[in-house]
Amino acid sequence: MLILLPPSETKQPGGSGKPLDLDALALPSLRPQREEVLSALIALSENPDEAARVLGLGPRQRDEVAVNAALRSAPTTPAIDRYTGVLFDALDAPTLDAAARRWLKAHVLIHSAPFGPVGALDPLPNYRLGAAARLPGLASPKRHWAAAVTDALAASAPPFILDLRSRAYVALGPAPGTVPALSLRVVTDAEGGAVRALNHFNKHAKGELVRRLAIERPRVRSVAGFRQWADDAGLRLIGDAGSAELDLVV
Repeated sequence: MLILLPPSETKQPGGSGKPLDLDALALPSLRPQREEVLSALIALSENPDEAARVLGLGPRQRDEVAVNAALRSAPTTPAIDRYTGVLFDALDAPTLDAAARRWLKAHVLIHSAPFGPVGALDPLPNYRLGAAARLPGLASPKRHWAAAVTDALAASAPPFILDLRSRAYVALGPAPGTVPALSLRVVTDAEGGAVRALNHFNKHAKGELVRRLAIERPRVRSVAGFRQWADDAGLRLIGDAGSAELDLVV
């Protein structure tokens, strides 16, 4: 199983790891795209006013331009520890034991805006870039990333993809059609037997789900296998057999 997670706008600053090494990141075929975005982001930082406009920064966020300017020299930290926010707070990776973190390394990619999908333990510097930001000199994010990311995911040959990304990041690299894939929508019961989608708790539930998987480390190699694990774990999934999208009821 390969799990695809979205990133978070909020991140832990600093780090104690060596500076960024693009060759150390997962999906090495994406190195050209990563280098182009990295170079464009650093170049943009030379003009703070333009950088603030492109990145949508307010007056109190202008110091994040300097964060991007230092991308090649800044210290790194594992991606799973770099991101904060609702999903990553619920996952709470820093409190997991070594075996659970090794499982995350083997099974989880986090889809960052400047680097594409990276491994859970890949060392990342702090940065500021959203999925929709179009950098000067580059094509739109979708044109820059989508085909390359889909091809890279296909080449990694996972038996099954559990796609927990937001729509904005799915657009930057749809799961390959050659690999069985499943996306989850988090819902709650509503009146009349219906369900309604959740927003804030959607991220929390997905973080809890990945944490539970990392702790239990099931051997899931198919959509059917995931549904069986979820059933055994007391999780309630709704959806037709063979559907590419299921509802997780919380």
